[in-house]
Amino acid sequence: MTQHNICTEVTEADHAMINVRHAVSIYGSARLPETSPEYQFTEQLAHRLSQLGYSIISGGGPSIMQAANKGAFGGRGQSIGLNIVLPHEQKANEFQDISLQFDNFSARKATFVKYSQAHLVMAGGFGTLDELFECLTQVQTHKVARCPIILVGREFWQGLMDWIHNQLMARNLINQHELDYLYLTDDADEIVDILQKHIPLD
Repeated sequence: MTQHNICTEVTEADHAMINVRHAVSIYGSARLPETSPEYQFTEQLAHRLSQLGYSIISGGGPSIMQAANKGAFGGRGQSIGLNIVLPHEQKANEFQDISLQFDNFSARKATFVKYSQAHLVMAGGFGTLDELFECLTQVQTHKVARCPIILVGREFWQGLMDWIHNQLMARNLINQHELDYLYLTDDADEIVDILQKHIPLD
């Protein structure tokens, strides 16, 4: 993948996303079944947010990504998928108003961060962790405006939050104010309240 191709992917995304507003990204696993509580919660939450007028951006693939797009599809907000070409696992889901395909993770993550005004992080593996820390780093270094980053699922994410506080904070590797925009919750109502506070709808 050349620098030219990366720039081309970013430019194509810019053209496709030019009218996207009030966007919330939802990240999560490509491996959880549709019967899982996480899938059901994500679909219901995405539907609720879309009906309020938020656009939903996901990774465009199966599982949690599909749940996000499926919930948002047909609502007031747009359903957007940023699919990544992989040798296995990833296939674009059918519930997308805007569907983009990337060969490069950097261009894809740049598009997530550029167009999202909040980030919801569901249970997931290395890819989800990569996306989470990309968001945290971009906000910490003021490359993008401060925005809510919400870890959804206390049982899944509590260990990471404990490590952040007990290691990173305790050793002064990060500052307290750098966690002011990081939330942990299981509650859909709380998520909606956070989003409405930070992303006023017209």
